[in-house]
Amino acid sequence: MGSDLISVDDVVAAAQRLVGVAQHTPLEPSRALSRLAGMRTLLKCEHLQRTGSFKIRGAYNRIAQLTPAERACGVSCASAGNHAQGVALSAQLLDVRATVFMPAGAPLPKVEATRGYGADVVLTGDSFDDAFAAAQEWTAEHGAVFVHPFDHRDIIAGQGTLGLEILADVPDAGTVVVPIGGGGLIAGIAAAVKSRRPEIRVVGVEAAGAAAFPASLAAGRPRTLETMATIADGIAVKTPGELTLAHVQAYVDEVVTVSEEAIARAVLLLVERAKQVVEPSGAAGLAAVLEGHPTLVEPVVVVLGGGNVDPLLLVRIIQSGMFEEGRYLMLRTRLADQPGALSCLLAVLADAGANIVAVEHHRLGTRLGVQEVEVALELETRGPEHIRSVVDTLRRNDYPVS
Repeated sequence: MGSDLISVDDVVAAAQRLVGVAQHTPLEPSRALSRLAGMRTLLKCEHLQRTGSFKIRGAYNRIAQLTPAERACGVSCASAGNHAQGVALSAQLLDVRATVFMPAGAPLPKVEATRGYGADVVLTGDSFDDAFAAAQEWTAEHGAVFVHPFDHRDIIAGQGTLGLEILADVPDAGTVVVPIGGGGLIAGIAAAVKSRRPEIRVVGVEAAGAAAFPASLAAGRPRTLETMATIADGIAVKTPGELTLAHVQAYVDEVVTVSEEAIARAVLLLVERAKQVVEPSGAAGLAAVLEGHPTLVEPVVVVLGGGNVDPLLLVRIIQSGMFEEGRYLMLRTRLADQPGALSCLLAVLADAGANIVAVEHHRLGTRLGVQEVEVALELETRGPEHIRSVVDTLRRNDYPVS
């Protein structure tokens, strides 16, 4: 497998092909996030790339090297969203027909964006694996070229151009932190970075609910997860590629996992502190940095891989992140069922400085007395200390809290 690993020359050649196609995305410092992480932290804003993610780098590098005969047959791919858009735009720029297979439940903004780039979109199945199988079958029937989302040398080399940009912008980088799905992005970045600065640490980050690499690395071959559950759909891949796994084995120093709560918190902090809207998969790297892994060497460059998040999901993630930050509290209490009781409760909460988001008033319940009502409250708070203060205030005023 060693002979199949890409070289820095492959990445440099890909960078030349991408001139005028992929943007050299900004690399931004963040004092607020550096303070929270306890180390100098820089953000590689790849979510600002064309199509909203790094995927156009690999897709264009792959399609640009097809022969005229291959281009005439068209290309196909399977994707939950970001790779679909990268393939669709790359094919449009190179005047190649693209057919994209996506899960039936793929986020509508990603589906519409892919169609907007001129691709034929086929919605099928409930998961990426279903779409992948359908794409393989269609490709064999129609003689098209399948553009793999991660496990191909040209894809890996294209993604590696992001690593060259990091080296150019942060020559003193100590660690590069990269989200991992199938492994194409970290394989390319690690190959580029380690070839020129082998002392830089490269750390991969997976969602704990979709972490296929630890078992695969331990086994020395790709292992398939039986189940996955994560909000980070962009890195939810059951089976690593053979080629990407070989690159991770050769070049990556460590792979860590992060919880759903940590990812949600990272998304919220990016919106609030860095003014960056990033999808959950793109924020996984920052989640790991904020958890303070001791092996990180500063300055730390965090790759924000994508920004294509469904607005409805973003709202839920922000609410979840606010809950984890102590900015949101849900509780239940009981009152006497008499006029003015609810207004007295709300007055106590107002004096405690809690902002009321929602109130539900219930008269029926197995634990309620005949003259009692239960009230469910959603409150905006100012952190864990304020939550404790609010709860203590309610209890001092004889309101039971659960």
